[in-house]
Amino acid sequence: MRAVVVYESMYGNTHRIADAIGAGLEAAFDVRVVPVSHAGPELIADVDLVVVGGPTHVHGMSRASTRKAAVQAADKPVGGLTVEPDALGPGLREWFGSLGDYPVRAAAFDTRMHGPAALTGRAAKGVTRLLREHGFDVVAEPESFLVTKQDRLEPQEQDRARDWAAKLAAGIAAGVAQG
Repeated sequence: MRAVVVYESMYGNTHRIADAIGAGLEAAFDVRVVPVSHAGPELIADVDLVVVGGPTHVHGMSRASTRKAAVQAADKPVGGLTVEPDALGPGLREWFGSLGDYPVRAAAFDTRMHGPAALTGRAAKGVTRLLREHGFDVVAEPESFLVTKQDRLEPQEQDRARDWAAKLAAGIAAGVAQG
């Protein structure tokens, strides 16, 4: 079985989570982890699972304006943040706009500030909605992985992402074996 993890990342946190998810899926899938800027529709045409995620900006998925603000924030000398190479490129919203319908199993994740989702928002909710609108079979509840106020991953979040993905893979593999 084949899986692809498509991610959008500003400072590398979502990229690291995507890589951890890819590692967790490897027990059951041949996995590719790709930034959204390299995820053309042909990449997901013949896969068995698509996992999609991005950072939470202003309570939801990023926009061109919020990506620009994130890059500007990283330019400040006190932040110590490094911007991902594709940070100003198209994001998940634009990617979904390029897709047709895909009857493929899918799951969504995000990175967001540590705190109640009602206060921080969750990009994964919007990703899940768009997955469903494009015909994907969403097979898991959206998952959030947490970052600090300094835009660093909380300890153990990469391990948690790997475990989440391994459980997702095992559930799909068991379903395929049964059905």
